[in-house]
Amino acid sequence: MERELAIAMKFPAGFRWGAATAAHQVEGANTNSDFWLLEHLDGTVFMEPSGDACDHYHRYPDDIALLASLGFNAYRFSIEWARVEPAPGEFSIAQLDHYRRMLETCHRHGLAAVVTMHHFSSPRWLAARGGWEAAETAMLFARYCERVANHLGDLIDTACTINEINLPVVLRQSGFLHSDDAILRAQWRVAAARAVGVEAENFSSFPFCVRSLSREVLLDAHRGATQALRAGRGKFPIGMTLALRDMQAVPGGEDACARARGEAEDIYLEAARGDDFLGVQCYTRERFGEHGVLPADGSARFTQMGYEFCPEALEAAIRYAAAAACVPLIVTESGVATADDSQRIEFVERALAGVARCLRDGIDVRGYFHWSLLDNFEWLFGYAPRFGLIAVDRETQRRTVKPSAEWLGAFARANGTG
Repeated sequence: MERELAIAMKFPAGFRWGAATAAHQVEGANTNSDFWLLEHLDGTVFMEPSGDACDHYHRYPDDIALLASLGFNAYRFSIEWARVEPAPGEFSIAQLDHYRRMLETCHRHGLAAVVTMHHFSSPRWLAARGGWEAAETAMLFARYCERVANHLGDLIDTACTINEINLPVVLRQSGFLHSDDAILRAQWRVAAARAVGVEAENFSSFPFCVRSLSREVLLDAHRGATQALRAGRGKFPIGMTLALRDMQAVPGGEDACARARGEAEDIYLEAARGDDFLGVQCYTRERFGEHGVLPADGSARFTQMGYEFCPEALEAAIRYAAAAACVPLIVTESGVATADDSQRIEFVERALAGVARCLRDGIDVRGYFHWSLLDNFEWLFGYAPRFGLIAVDRETQRRTVKPSAEWLGAFARANGTG
């Protein structure tokens, strides 16, 4: 697909161009996970259950081949902990072999395999033991990563430990989650705990966890996982990914913005300084007034997720992260939820122009991964938001390549215009 570029862009040799997925959102029938439990509760906060999702668990060979044929050179996907360790200490060789076949398929098609060890969903048994609010989870996550590295590490090209490790804080600041007490008393949490036979305070699901209890557990888990992955088979870069925003202060909102950024970003950016890279994930901007987050101004456009349509936010996030973390960056997620595919092309082109400006200024950005490869299950929002480069028919699972996929694939094949 040909399209005249609004700006000349130059990307370095070896730049990784990819698309991303998360296991629970695309694989289907992830029945042992905490999210499957939450989706099926009376009074669930999920719009609909994930069900078969995109059946990527069985259809991955065709999906990966399609991604490569479009012109991309990398695929980011997650390994599902709930499949690999269905009961505490009980690891499934069959499931590990399934993910090994996925990795082999990537390499057969010339795609670098960027693997995420935890992308939101967890084993049901872990949630019933306190999840990411329990100190032992850091050790349990490291143990799981050790098994994955020993079985699959020779085929992994890059590893992300925990996806959007700071998301509980971001959701709290954005008003999606409320006080710690409200989280503990939430109807869904009480119902989920009852379903697995524990008290509500003993059940926790990421990212809907009590911030004050989960932050150090998550950071400890990242550090332990990094050590475990480095000790396993293969040698590959390891890092976390962060949910970043272009955080802007209006006059009078400087202190509120600084406090929010310190809590949601700076702590984690500092923790990333010893890593091999940092995954940057940014979808929008947020403006801060004296009392916190402000609504978007009257001229704003919005996405299907209710975010302000702001592709330039990615450039601001990259610049801030680069200065604070002082490690190489990979854009591990960037995209827009829209039913208008021409808007997707506009969003991606403007976002990539910002990446190109960062590269021009000497910032070490090593890849761009579009979220997402497929129109998939978007967590609480179900199947309504359309993030994918490829449409998926909910009845037949038939894939349809969108113009945005052809455009971005051609751009990737040419490595931009440079």
